[in-house]
Amino acid sequence: MDEEITRDHFEQSSWDERYGGEGRVWSGRPNAVLVTEATGLAPGRALDLGCGEGGDAIWLAEQGWQVVAVDFSEAGLARAAEHAAERGVADRVEWRHADLRTWTPGDERFDLVTSCFLHLLDHGMLDATRQMAAAVAPGGTLLVAGHHPDDEHTGLRWSLPGVMLTAEELLPAVDPEQFEVRAEARQRTERGHDHHGDGHGEVHTVTDAVLVAVKK
Repeated sequence: MDEEITRDHFEQSSWDERYGGEGRVWSGRPNAVLVTEATGLAPGRALDLGCGEGGDAIWLAEQGWQVVAVDFSEAGLARAAEHAAERGVADRVEWRHADLRTWTPGDERFDLVTSCFLHLLDHGMLDATRQMAAAVAPGGTLLVAGHHPDDEHTGLRWSLPGVMLTAEELLPAVDPEQFEVRAEARQRTERGHDHHGDGHGEVHTVTDAVLVAVKK
């Protein structure tokens, strides 16, 4: 799925068109990095930002979490709600429409705040991560994962500024006096563009930028 990425790709209308088409855009499976980090955590309240079609939020609900899932695509949220109903967890997920470029958590706090492969222009993930960190309850976990700049197998040629990111670039958004922080580049294998759900092609290694912060 090689495609040229333009600034329009980062607007709601682009994703409404994508999610409004035929078939799934993503696989419906949870992101592996979320499964790794959330497995073993005591289920509580979770916040999934940039939830898309709801794969991560639905998996969390199935593990016993009460989830608030946020995306700026109303078409994506509608599709996610359908999937949650099909899986029998509609009562465990609240779907909210918001743009992460302007979103703030208000007074709400969560035991897990997660955002997997949400990318914003012009280093926008730094400000978004700062808002995410503010939403973490004491003892809670923040997880931010994205495509690492060294990742040559995403199928995306993201030459626009400040889109690809390292976990280290997000560190200024998290106060080390309040959080125990890990910033890593993690490699994993996938077949074809497996995160897009087609599951075809040769197996290759991809690199994820992963920031995990546990609030003290």
